[in-house]
Amino acid sequence: MLTSLWRAGPFARAASAGQRRFLSIHEYQSVNLLNSYGVPTPKSVAAKSPKEAVEAFNKVAGVKGAVIKAQVLAGGRGKGKFSNGLQGGVHVVKSAEDAEKVAGQMIGSSLITKQTGAGGRICNAVRMFNDTVSSCWQKLRQPSHEYYVAVLNDRASEGVVLVASSQGGMNIEEVAAKDPSAIITTPIPFATGLAKETAVGVARKLGFSSEQATNEAADIFVNLYRIFKEKDATQIEINPLAETTDGAVLWSFRQKDVFDLRDISQEEPSEVEAQKANLNFIKLDGNIGCLVNGAGLAMATMDPANFLDVGGGATPETVKKAFEILLADPKVKSIFINIFGGIMRCDYIAEGVIKATKELSLTIPLVVRLKGTKEAEAKEMIRQSGLTIIPFDSLDEAAQRAVQLASA
Repeated sequence: MLTSLWRAGPFARAASAGQRRFLSIHEYQSVNLLNSYGVPTPKSVAAKSPKEAVEAFNKVAGVKGAVIKAQVLAGGRGKGKFSNGLQGGVHVVKSAEDAEKVAGQMIGSSLITKQTGAGGRICNAVRMFNDTVSSCWQKLRQPSHEYYVAVLNDRASEGVVLVASSQGGMNIEEVAAKDPSAIITTPIPFATGLAKETAVGVARKLGFSSEQATNEAADIFVNLYRIFKEKDATQIEINPLAETTDGAVLWSFRQKDVFDLRDISQEEPSEVEAQKANLNFIKLDGNIGCLVNGAGLAMATMDPANFLDVGGGATPETVKKAFEILLADPKVKSIFINIFGGIMRCDYIAEGVIKATKELSLTIPLVVRLKGTKEAEAKEMIRQSGLTIIPFDSLDEAAQRAVQLASA
């Protein structure tokens, strides 16, 4: 259950795209948001140029220097590699000159990690801070223990829960799989929210070393729920939350202010383009472009290269735009249109398909399955068009044919 909640798959992301969910913001932006709610974090300053990195270093550096961390929307940055050869997205710098040099190597280059794919993601900013609680690189401020904490929606209880573990600083999914008892799950009442008493109880179970640290952790839990509720979040996660050797506990649309933080340079360009046309698009591996009106229909396709959901309000124009996005991927060798017309009218889809086939000079095979509202009219429109559009009534037969044509 925990894995499915913490790592929503691509179909789940696309199904929720119309709700403007699953926005990711950079670490330095998250720090500012947490600070605004009273959640303590290491002092840090963001820099978007080598010159700004020097200024940031001078503001935050301690006697041991500072940590510079690439701001890229991906995990595994410490073990990543930049396109220019620089190893690692996290470095300890001892002087302003070092900060300027490393920032110059990071900013403007792509960082490749296990989560970015071979192309990596462009680094537009770095975060400079004078202490860290992460176990991924050399520490300037040592933690005595690292914890995991999250506030998230839980399907099992149909409500919000506080999830915590004394085994932080590592892959929490692996912890949940190997030792489920290490995960503490606490329901949060919708009407009253997370009570301080409840939060203190969770902190005591986690084993903080002092009453002061226990109360600091409890305050963090309460404030995380405030952020979750007031910012319409689906998940707020801190990994690791640390108690340092000196006894401190710290974090290593309606929400226009949050969505204004979006950095589209970190996103797949075709997905960004689709959103502009109110289309839900997820770029996948494979060689079949899948155009549907529902995540369930997409998952029924054998091998989608791209999952493009036109939703219930598609017009011929948006269908044409959908084709343009699908055809921009050179890996696409056939297109499979799978539409169930409930709210969506099949004749609108047919009109858009015909328009796109003509105007875009479509050369790859096109398989179409239309069922539901205005189905008969749609099939007649396709028949009279004289275009090479392969119609099917059976989902299985249509999917099999799309695969055969893509492999031909």
